[in-house]
Amino acid sequence: MVLNRVWIGMFIIAMVMGFSKLIFWQDTHILQNMMDALFESSKSGFEIALFMTGSLCLWMGLMKIGEDGGAVRIMSRLVSPLFSRLFPEVPKDHPALGSMMLNFSANMLGLDNAATPAGLKAMKDLQDLNTEDPKKASNAQIMFLVLNASGLTIIPVSILAARMANGSTEPASVFLPILITTYFATLGGLTFVSIRQKINLFDKVIIAYIGTITALIIGLMFFLNANPDKINTISSVISTCIIFGIISFFFGLALKAKINMFDSFIEGAKGGFQVALNIIPYLIAMLAAVALFRSCGALTDLMNMIKSGLFIVGLKAVEFVDALPVIFMKPFSGSGARGLMVDTYNSFGVDSFVGKLAATFQGSTETTFYVIAVYFGSVKVTNTRYAASAGIFCDVIGGVTAILVAYLFYN
Repeated sequence: MVLNRVWIGMFIIAMVMGFSKLIFWQDTHILQNMMDALFESSKSGFEIALFMTGSLCLWMGLMKIGEDGGAVRIMSRLVSPLFSRLFPEVPKDHPALGSMMLNFSANMLGLDNAATPAGLKAMKDLQDLNTEDPKKASNAQIMFLVLNASGLTIIPVSILAARMANGSTEPASVFLPILITTYFATLGGLTFVSIRQKINLFDKVIIAYIGTITALIIGLMFFLNANPDKINTISSVISTCIIFGIISFFFGLALKAKINMFDSFIEGAKGGFQVALNIIPYLIAMLAAVALFRSCGALTDLMNMIKSGLFIVGLKAVEFVDALPVIFMKPFSGSGARGLMVDTYNSFGVDSFVGKLAATFQGSTETTFYVIAVYFGSVKVTNTRYAASAGIFCDVIGGVTAILVAYLFYN
């Protein structure tokens, strides 16, 4: 399993580098720094899970109201023609379809607090169908996770906010490149998994849905590109309207169906609490490995090796290498990648080529291994099959596209 190999590899590399620096370079602080980072990561993992517990209880309670009121069933019908082809194992009108649609919608709008609970609910619904071998990821779970991890984002709210907070004079300049990058990453992930699962991407229904989504994205892209001063306002208004629109939709149908909404909310919230408990071990395991790999200096040394190698083969345009730590960290830790992005702002300038590329890398994909650990961990799936390989493929497509787009837009 790729995730297991990556996890072990990070620990082994960190241990070898730590003892090597102590023995050969007499760095007497390296092991202490690594130990501090290791224990800090366990604390951070629990704090993240604790914060996530409240969000999970809230959104899974609201989604239970929607499910009992029939809202999820209505949402499922909207995407049933497409999802029946991408997820042939999932029955028509199954609750998983509505949860997946809500997750994808929230991800595209950058609404992480809403996307994660919806995604975990979808994974639980898909696990209910995974009766043949509950410890082994189903085709539907892999397809869902890869599309989630590809990180298609229409409005990168957190990145725009970070650029504004760091004094950018043109915070929305990264909007279009991030949209293009995440779109290609998503298409790459969809293609990879479809080939593995023998899904016909040339089906007229799939083409019609993807074509419509593409047209909407291009239309929004041209509108916002022509009105860059309105991006922040539009993102804020659209995001909040959609969130409260969905909640109102759930409540309206629940009132019509005359269900006990309070009891439904409590029942759903209890499920959210249990999901949060299941996540903690997987989350701490991944954060601990990342903390050691970063604190031993392996990430910095890797960047220097890449830059030296590019110089040796004669490549002179190596400015992008200074932003690579963000894309290398992103599959493992969103907060770690965000910290590296801000560090890049401080070192090179928020509106520099490297600063803008770092923001594009941050928005190019999702935290692949974090998503795998959390989502599969929530349903206790241990054999993830090729999910990690597919997620890494999305990351590679997103990273390469981000570099090409950066030289087109920023240089």
